[in-house]
Amino acid sequence: MAEAVEFFPYTNGFSSNNVHYENNLVMVEQNQKEENEGSWFEEVIDDDLKWSFALNRVLHKGTSVYQDIALLDTKRFGKVLVIDGKMQSAEVDEFIYHECLIHPALLCHPNPKTVFIMGGGEGSTAREALRHKSIEKVVMCDIDQEVVDFCRKHLTANHDAFRNKKLNLVINDAKAELVKREEKFDVIVGDLADPVEGGPCYQLYTKSFYENVVKPKLNNNGIFVTQAGPGGLFTHKEVFSSIYNTIRQVFKYVRAYTAHVPSFADTWGWVIASDQPLCIEAGKMDNKIAERIEGELLYLNGATFVSSTILNKTVAKTLKNETHVYTEENARFIHGQGVACRN
Repeated sequence: MAEAVEFFPYTNGFSSNNVHYENNLVMVEQNQKEENEGSWFEEVIDDDLKWSFALNRVLHKGTSVYQDIALLDTKRFGKVLVIDGKMQSAEVDEFIYHECLIHPALLCHPNPKTVFIMGGGEGSTAREALRHKSIEKVVMCDIDQEVVDFCRKHLTANHDAFRNKKLNLVINDAKAELVKREEKFDVIVGDLADPVEGGPCYQLYTKSFYENVVKPKLNNNGIFVTQAGPGGLFTHKEVFSSIYNTIRQVFKYVRAYTAHVPSFADTWGWVIASDQPLCIEAGKMDNKIAERIEGELLYLNGATFVSSTILNKTVAKTLKNETHVYTEENARFIHGQGVACRN
C-alpha cells in the first residue's frame, strides 16, 4: 500500500522521525510547528521509484472487503481517491482521464442510448456519460459499497450525477451483473481499478471475460472502451500492451490511445473496440461534440483525440509486436498488491 511520509521542502532527504502506522498508510509527522506541513502521501510506483503528495488531511482511510481505500486532501491535486495504494482520481485533473474514457466511445457510436459502466464508484464516469443528450440509461456497477458511499459524500462535483434519474447504481461484481442481465448496451465502459495481484479486478481484463461476457452484451454497432493502465515510455509494457493485444483477439476494430495525466505522473492508456469501423476524424468529432454534449469539455476535442491515437515509435512498436494474451492463469500486474495477497 502507498505510504505517507515526511519530506523536508528544501533538501533532498527523507526523514524517519515520528512514524506511526494507520491501516496500510504510513504517516510521518514533521518536527515543525506548521500543522499544514505535517505529512505526505507516497505512492510506490516501482521498487526504485516513488511519487509523493503533500497532505492537508486524510478524509477517509480503511479497508473494505475488497480493497484498501483512502480519500486524501492534497495540497497540489485537491481531493484524491487512492485504492490499493494507487492513485485513481484527483480533483484538479480527473477531467482528463474521464473525458478520454467516455467521450470517444459515445461520439464514435451513431446514437448511444444505453451505457454500462464497470466500476466507476466515484461517479465521474457516469457524470460524463450523462452529459450526452441521447443517453436514456446509465448503469454503474461497482463492487465496493464503501467506495461509492464515501465518494457520494465527499466528491461534490458528482452530486448531480448520483441524483440523476437516468443513473441506475448497482453494487455487485460487474461480471455477475452483466451475465444476469438480459438487456444489451450501446456502450460498455471499463472503469476498473488497475490490475494488481490480489486485487478484485484483474479477472475483468481477460480474453475470456471480453469474449464471453462483454461482447455478447453489446448491441449492434456497440462499442467497448476500457482504461488500460500506464501507457508511458517506461511503463506501457506493464499491462497496456497486453490489454490492447487481448482485446484485439476479440474485436475486429481496435484502437489504443493515450494522454498525460499530471496526478498520475505518467501517460495513461485506453483501448476502444468494436466490430464496426470506428470513425476517428477531427472535424466530425468536433461537430458531434457541439451537437450531442451538454456544456463545454475541458480537455477533449477532435484534434486532441486524433492525436492521442498516434503513439510514439517505441510504444507503437510494442503494441504491434505484443503476443501476450491476458488470462487468469497468465495475468500481468502493475506494481503493488491487493487485499487478498496481504491476508
